[in-house]
Amino acid sequence: MADGLPIELEFAGGAELLIKEKKKKHNVNLPSSKDQSNAKTLGDLLSWIKENLISERPELLIANGNTVRPGILVLVNDTDWELLGESTYELKPNDKITLISTLHGG
Repeated sequence: MADGLPIELEFAGGAELLIKEKKKKHNVNLPSSKDQSNAKTLGDLLSWIKENLISERPELLIANGNTVRPGILVLVNDTDWELLGESTYELKPNDKITLISTLHGG
C-alpha cells in the first residue's frame, strides 16, 4: 500500500454530483505530511477533497478552504463532526467520512 492515510469517503444528498466521478463512495489514501508529523485533520481532508475530487463549483461544498458551507452535514464514523471538534478532528486510519447536503431546491 502507498504511504498515506486510508480514508473512506461518502457523499450523499446531492453532494456526490459535485465530485468528478459522480460516485457516492470513494476509498482514498490521504498523502502523508512532509512536515513535523503525519497527523492529518478533517480540515486537511476537506482541502484535499477540494483540490483532488471536486470537478467544479467547490464553493457549493467547501468554505474557507478547510470547512464546509452551511447546509452540509459531516459525519465521522456516523458521529456529527461538531461533537468531535469539526475541522480540527485528527483522522485515524479507515475513518469513514460522510458529507451530506441538506439543501434541496424548491
